[in-house]
Amino acid sequence: MISTLWQLFASYLKIGFFGFGGGYAMLSLIQNEVVEQHGWLTGGQFADIVAVSQMTPGPIAINSATYVGYEVAGVWGSLVATFAVCLPALTIMMLVTRFFLRLHDNRYVKGIVRGMQPVVIGMIGAAALLLIFPSSDDARSFIDAWSWILFALTLYGSMRKVNPILLIVLSAAAGVLIYGVF
Repeated sequence: MISTLWQLFASYLKIGFFGFGGGYAMLSLIQNEVVEQHGWLTGGQFADIVAVSQMTPGPIAINSATYVGYEVAGVWGSLVATFAVCLPALTIMMLVTRFFLRLHDNRYVKGIVRGMQPVVIGMIGAAALLLIFPSSDDARSFIDAWSWILFALTLYGSMRKVNPILLIVLSAAAGVLIYGVF
């Protein structure tokens, strides 16, 4: 049990330190650690975790860490994984806040941030491809013909400046009609 908790801690600490760009950019790192490296979950279970993490309030990386930790090692696992994924951001923010006033106009800092932007976009794209084209046979994709239709209609509504809350509610209603409640 202790070794599993240490593995969870090390995995999610790594995800927290190298997962630039937020939760969606972290998905490919999380999938690599949880499914590929340690085999704690299958691809299908990972897809379910992504869905649950998107539906629950809070950042997707923290929600998935809590869920994966619980699946792997119960309550202690969820606490350890959640703490580990939050620790790097907390540490970095404390350091950045301390030196922000001196460094925010530094050309090297600006260059680093500009250089990370394409990487973040690539990681988000990789996460999208991971969900569209799962890597294992037991994994299932969330994407079907209805998903593309809903995406197109929502994108069109967004471009026409339809209220985003209305788009979310209409998409939810369409999902219930198309896929049923259960």
